[in-house]
Amino acid sequence: MKYIVDLNGQRRKVEVEGETVTLDGHGVLASVEEIDGTPVRVVTIGSEVHRVVVRKGPTKGAYTLWVDGFRFDGEALDERTRAIRDIAAVTGKAGGPAPLIAPMPGLIVKVTVAVGDSVQAGQGVVVMEAMKMENELRASDSGTVKSINVAPGKAVEKGTVLVELS
Repeated sequence: MKYIVDLNGQRRKVEVEGETVTLDGHGVLASVEEIDGTPVRVVTIGSEVHRVVVRKGPTKGAYTLWVDGFRFDGEALDERTRAIRDIAAVTGKAGGPAPLIAPMPGLIVKVTVAVGDSVQAGQGVVVMEAMKMENELRASDSGTVKSINVAPGKAVEKGTVLVELS
């Protein structure tokens, strides 16, 4: 089975055939063992063994992974589904930059922009504490800060609009 995997802003092609996983043309033996009743998986890649905690995300193919204590948000879709999503994204994109939305419940630690500031795609906008970790939330598009809907010390729920851009 062939997959398109987006992880940390990089898109990679992954092919799984039996116990062989091929990443960008390089094959390696790999296996995944589930630990019954938990979201924990033991992943063996070549001679390396990793403890991975997996949580499904809000959409098909979206996952949050904790690999050896490090968090990664990613998406893994088969080639057909990825192509359909890419076409839909190009033809159905809303006008203007997307607002910054809380990806999980947490506490706002710092807001690094002010109304009227210009921001670039990837620029840190809000620092949020969740699960005892500080996460810098970044703008997905370039734009101008239209409104700031939070302040340091405010608790927010998942899906809360934090900053709107124009």
